[in-house]
Amino acid sequence: MKKLLELISEEMGAAFEKAGYDKDLGKVNISNRPDLCEYQCNGAMAGAKRFGKAPIMIANDVAAALGGSKTFSEVNAVAPGFLNLKIADEFLLNYVKEMAADKYFGLNRTGEGESIVVDYGGPNVAKPLHVGHLRSAVIGESVKRIQRYMGYKVVGDIHSGDWGLQMGLVINEIKNRMPDLPYFDDNFTGEYPEGAPVTVHDLEEIYPTASAKSKEDEAYKAKAMEATKKLQDGVRGYRALWERLIAISNADMKKIYDSLNVHFDLWNGESSAHDRIPAMVKYLKDGGYAYISDGALVVDVKKDTDTKEMPPCMILKSDGASLYNTTDLATIQQRVEDFKPSRIIYLTDKRQELYFEQVFRCAKKTKLCPEDTDLFHIGFGTVNGKDGKPYKTRSGGVPKLQDLIEEITEEMLRKIKENNESKGYNATEEEAKKTADIVGIAAIKYGDLSNQPAKDYVFDVDRFTSFEGDTGPYILYTIVRIKSILTRYAENGGKADKANLNGVYGDAEKDLMKAVTAFHATLEAAAAECAPNKICAFIYDLANAFNHFYHETQILSETDETKKAGLIAMLVLVKEILETCIDLLGFEAPDRM
Repeated sequence: MKKLLELISEEMGAAFEKAGYDKDLGKVNISNRPDLCEYQCNGAMAGAKRFGKAPIMIANDVAAALGGSKTFSEVNAVAPGFLNLKIADEFLLNYVKEMAADKYFGLNRTGEGESIVVDYGGPNVAKPLHVGHLRSAVIGESVKRIQRYMGYKVVGDIHSGDWGLQMGLVINEIKNRMPDLPYFDDNFTGEYPEGAPVTVHDLEEIYPTASAKSKEDEAYKAKAMEATKKLQDGVRGYRALWERLIAISNADMKKIYDSLNVHFDLWNGESSAHDRIPAMVKYLKDGGYAYISDGALVVDVKKDTDTKEMPPCMILKSDGASLYNTTDLATIQQRVEDFKPSRIIYLTDKRQELYFEQVFRCAKKTKLCPEDTDLFHIGFGTVNGKDGKPYKTRSGGVPKLQDLIEEITEEMLRKIKENNESKGYNATEEEAKKTADIVGIAAIKYGDLSNQPAKDYVFDVDRFTSFEGDTGPYILYTIVRIKSILTRYAENGGKADKANLNGVYGDAEKDLMKAVTAFHATLEAAAAECAPNKICAFIYDLANAFNHFYHETQILSETDETKKAGLIAMLVLVKEILETCIDLLGFEAPDRM
């Protein structure tokens, strides 16, 4: 169905045309002065020069042309030429009823029949997840869900770092400590042990130790690079050890991602495209796209319109080694062949914007990717502490992601217990803990997603866990409040059904209905711009509109049963829309807080 502003703009455009002016002047916007009107059209101002008339004269003509309109209950021409509008209750009610009758609330699911790949820009294998991995996971999961809701077939790929020097460093350090393992015996022909020779906890110490050694000892680094080459060349023992390290690392990461309600369709890494690289390099050479520059193989990606320096995209280093560019180009080629996506979305730190611009240009110029496939980079900001610097532990280290989750959920548990005590709830420790886990994840995700992805933000535990203001707990508290009303209505024999919408009972309900109608425009913009923050802003406005309605309206105490059924129907619709939106953000609501 059409967006509400689209419909009323069409009505206004027809009135301009009827009055002898141009239809395109009829664009209607939400009023920034709700004390004066609900909607406003400034087309008469724009048409003054075009038609050589005073704006107020045009506005008066259009207002007269709208006489008897079923869309607007009030149309006022106001000097110097504004058209102040009030939407008719019956028109608004019918629009909301049409939304309520549809599974997707009347949303035009424009993605049906098309595919999208979301690359989460995943962490390096064999290293613990830390606070720096939060945003790619949280934003990526929401972007994936939003695109699916729009009808796209979406493939989410963790795309972990499992192939570079970090793996050589880990393997080399394990070899130093356990040289007798069969993985390092070139003459071993038997079956390798099923399990890894180290634990995830061991890896948390092995990698930083190896990394530090490589910076101080050139010989050590050379051996790590040799181990990397053996791995990439397919040496049997090194591949077997690598597979076991991948398995234990992924299993540990999965637990943490599961607790964040983040899930991947593919657990691929950089290694997945490795075998494609030789043929791709040959294609780039044979096609005349790549050439040698200072010993390296590169592709020019500069355009005549560039206003800043755009270096060539390097395909192979002078020693013949591949780079991230090489792997990413091969991965794009693979995704195009496997999924034929209309869009591939990448999530990384915003400091990699130039890198992705190079890679995307190279993919298009060399026809590794069709021109009509949108390559879209979401560059996100950092998670900072209250001092404005990247978030650290009290001891100054980079906090593990698991520790961050526990910090939030522990504070949430404390607040939920206080809330339960103040309201006389007899929740068990287990129930309180379960609720704290649910609300804690909402606090983390909403705290992140309510910001524009490119902006840095402050990780403020006190603010994120507050039940008031623009927070996840506030949104959930609103949903729980609605659930409580609906439960009591059912206990008294009522049957809640959004099909029972039957009137507009007061200004507070009308404001709530108008808030609901922003759903379509919000979802379309959030999908097109990969901007979950737009959904956060929408549900915050909707929650505020509902809570105002709740305080201004008799609901369960209403004596007119028909009216009560209509009010309850409105609650059902608001609850369903809020629950749909928080699911798109990647969290859920408990039954009680």
